[in-house]
Amino acid sequence: MVFKIGLLGLGTVGTGTVEILLDPQGRQPLLQELMLHRVGVRSLDKDRRVELPADLLTTDLNSIVTDPEIDLVVELMGGLEPARSLILQAIRAGKHVVTANKAVISRYSEEIFTAATEQGVYVMVEAAVAGGIPVIQPLKQCLGANRIHRVMGIVNGTTNYILTRMQREGADFAEVLADAQALGYAEADPTADVDGLDAADKIAILAALAFNGRIKLEEVYCEGIRKITATDITYADQLGFVIKLLAIAERDPQATADNDWLCVRVHPTLVAKTHPLATINQVYNAILIEGEPIGQVMFFGPGAGAGPTASAVVSDMLNIVGMLQAQGTGEAQAPVMHPLMSCTHQHYCQLSPLKELMTRFYARLITQDAPGVIGKLGTCFGDHQVSLESIVQIDSHGELAEIVVVTHQVREGNFHQALEEMQHLEVVEQIPGVLRVL
Repeated sequence: MVFKIGLLGLGTVGTGTVEILLDPQGRQPLLQELMLHRVGVRSLDKDRRVELPADLLTTDLNSIVTDPEIDLVVELMGGLEPARSLILQAIRAGKHVVTANKAVISRYSEEIFTAATEQGVYVMVEAAVAGGIPVIQPLKQCLGANRIHRVMGIVNGTTNYILTRMQREGADFAEVLADAQALGYAEADPTADVDGLDAADKIAILAALAFNGRIKLEEVYCEGIRKITATDITYADQLGFVIKLLAIAERDPQATADNDWLCVRVHPTLVAKTHPLATINQVYNAILIEGEPIGQVMFFGPGAGAGPTASAVVSDMLNIVGMLQAQGTGEAQAPVMHPLMSCTHQHYCQLSPLKELMTRFYARLITQDAPGVIGKLGTCFGDHQVSLESIVQIDSHGELAEIVVVTHQVREGNFHQALEEMQHLEVVEQIPGVLRVL
């Protein structure tokens, strides 16, 4: 049986997807069952890397999602609208959907997956997180027997590239960002990447799958890398760490059967050089999953680009075709929704307030270079139940000293209360750097 594909978008990923579909030799035999039927584009006159018959192209995207001949709609446009509306329209028309759009899925998953469940169609989103790294299907299927405790990783290649360059060259953020934009690794408006918004979209999707509940994106704590300096990277290196932008979703250690809280967050983090994630550099992504009984599993690979993302898109298409063929679905028979191939959870996960997070901290303080300063800082931390692993004077500048503090695991709210009190001490000039430690 031939499955007719309607493709929305012929940009970088769309072109990569078409190239795979047009060259099935040596790949999964099921690719022979996929036929490109219509391709929606913004302009018919644009030069493209792939040559397609003119009658395949159209600027009328609505005609694709409502075409009765099309079985599967692949949305690769990006952005929120009209992508969201077209996905919903395709679902209402009884079509299966594959999308790489993490922004739409992280914000409108409830609406989209509820509609898909009602219509009995699949919505597959493997390409929405970490490009070509297969992590969503393993979470839903291969690791389904595990109780997942934590999912964390480097899920934004742009910020990883910037931090890698800063670490290797001792350069400041603005300088490396400008280079990344010139090389095409960062957008002209890099906000979504460097402010952590892209990573927040992705960890919200992964958390929903790992912990079987929906995530309210607005409740995900998000902090980017704009405040990271070459100084902090240098001191982190001296202490045995590298700085990475991590996306983390984990069960609250104090959660119970009746109160299953999660902590979902994105922020720059000091990672010990011995940790597996510390070695992930340049534009690569990696996701570490911890669960019981499996322990730790890490997925590593290219997190973006035409080939890697198209690989995940076509993989989702093949999964749908395989399931439908296994069910023996014909035109008069609606597909049976398979619980491991769909996102059917209805409840929202409860997210813990960040102030309750138990974590370690790094802080860099500029103080007066005078006797007793370190003692005053230690007393202030102690008054707020903040236990210190180390507190050392790193450097001095005239009458000022630079002091670096690393804590043991402490309650985040207590740590910030201590910093707030220190801001009012006469001996403290400023606190220019505060980072969490993995």
